[in-house]
Amino acid sequence: MVYNRTFLLTVLSVAAFSFLSSCGNETPKTEAKPPADNELSEQEKADGWKLLFDGKSLAGWHKYGGAPVGKMWMVDDGAIHLEAKRAEGEWQASDGGDILTNDDYENFELRLDWKIDTCGNSGIIYHIVEDTAKYGYPWMTGPEMQVLDNACHPDGKLVKHRAGDLYDLIECSTVTVKPALEWNSVRLVSRSGMVEHWLNGTKVVEIQMLENGKPTQQWLDLIKGSKFPGLPAPDFGLATKGKISLQDHGNKVWYKNIKIRTY
Repeated sequence: MVYNRTFLLTVLSVAAFSFLSSCGNETPKTEAKPPADNELSEQEKADGWKLLFDGKSLAGWHKYGGAPVGKMWMVDDGAIHLEAKRAEGEWQASDGGDILTNDDYENFELRLDWKIDTCGNSGIIYHIVEDTAKYGYPWMTGPEMQVLDNACHPDGKLVKHRAGDLYDLIECSTVTVKPALEWNSVRLVSRSGMVEHWLNGTKVVEIQMLENGKPTQQWLDLIKGSKFPGLPAPDFGLATKGKISLQDHGNKVWYKNIKIRTY
């Protein structure tokens, strides 16, 4: 069959018009934008997340022992910031100290972002029993996810003392921490006695601490092989729930996007 030139042009024009018209009728696909700092997305709200820091105040936090948060902890450009000015011979800020959530948590997922000053040290401590008559500091009762400048701080040379480690107990399976003064993302999960540390999207620590409310033998052996049995902390790591702390270790540190959901 032979088609003349005019007929072919007409057919092609109709086809092109139909294609363009169908494209114009498609609804553009849009990807959900991540929420702004210190805010929850609609999906996060639906999934039960709540903010532990509103980006403007230190409401919901207190100093270990129940006092108001010290003045060296402040809100700085949408982050909780420890200025960390220390007196001679002290290892914590003069008007700082470890700060804790007002509420206790047992089965939870915590997310936050942190950055540390050059050569800095801090930590995220959880399952804290706030008993100042028995424990001088939160780290005497609760396990810690280390916050550290691995490249400069002396602890960066110690196994189990590096960023993301379960401090003095389990080292990270892989090193994922970013350099000092860069933001790192944390996911910390505690569920039915199983604890996971995630740093920058990678699971770096996993341990079954408790089973049916009692410490596992593996967990007891880890504690026995750490520095904690030699300290005044007879119940270290044995609580099934507790408060969460941001540690004052005498160095500048920043935390933001602190959010939690419970199971």
